[in-house]
Amino acid sequence: MIYESKVAAVVARTALVTGFLLSASFTSAAPGWTIPQGVKTVEVSGYPISYIESGTGVAVVMPHGAWVDHRFLSPQVAEFSTTYRAIAPSLRHDYPEPWDGKDGAFSVTQHAADVAAMIRQLNLGKVHLLGHSRGGAVAVNVARQAPDLIRTLILEDAGGLEPLLADQSVAQKRVEGSAKLAVFLRSSMDGGDRRATAQTAWNTATGAGAWERMPPEMQQVIADNIGTMTTKTPYDAPAIGCDDIRKFNFPTMILHAERSQKIYSDMSAAMRQCKSDLAEATIVPNSSHNMHYDNPTFFNKAVLDFMQRN
Repeated sequence: MIYESKVAAVVARTALVTGFLLSASFTSAAPGWTIPQGVKTVEVSGYPISYIESGTGVAVVMPHGAWVDHRFLSPQVAEFSTTYRAIAPSLRHDYPEPWDGKDGAFSVTQHAADVAAMIRQLNLGKVHLLGHSRGGAVAVNVARQAPDLIRTLILEDAGGLEPLLADQSVAQKRVEGSAKLAVFLRSSMDGGDRRATAQTAWNTATGAGAWERMPPEMQQVIADNIGTMTTKTPYDAPAIGCDDIRKFNFPTMILHAERSQKIYSDMSAAMRQCKSDLAEATIVPNSSHNMHYDNPTFFNKAVLDFMQRN
């Protein structure tokens, strides 16, 4: 989930960044929706996964979190492309598909399979895999299912690790809350007003007035992806255990924001209990959950330094 912070003002510029990053579109599947200028697609199990990319060399692949799409990581594509082939996909059913939340699989399991297949389809070899929030759950499950594709694993306030917690009550409340919100939003979406549904969802999740304080461009990103939040389990992820974590034989970096919710550091601490040689988390100062926007200078340098060492 995205939590409101000063990141919202920066996101307003992502569409412009994307436009400058890329040239002509390349489409290998025939989607039933418009592909924006500069966005590419690759066919994965009959579905056209959209993505932006820039740069050459070893690839860094960045699955995004809930509510958003590849646009949310376009500044990192620009920054990392000076050294790497930087790729940010939109996960299945996210923008640019105008999905209504029906007739299709939307799960961490599906998205992890898609990302692994995309890496293979594009012949990327071993990649640096960076996942934010729900995208962290996707990244963990790519690493779990296809370790041969992983050069390094980078987890930015990653979800999907809740089964490692000794106290499951907080995780259970999160799941129950998202399911209740999804049911409410489903009825609102059926009324036909995506933007009103997005406004209700955002204010419910992040506090009254949060939507109204966002710039129009960020409101549009949320509205474009609101169908994904009407599924009953938008944050579902396969149960993971210590045996899975112990098999991670690649360098792993964990990042938390200075103001991250405690559950994220609790989950990474549980990871380290499973595998004691995991490095302690890097704390991004002056930031909240969206640390790559709140403090991009620190975040980008820390990630680049880690990738260059590995």
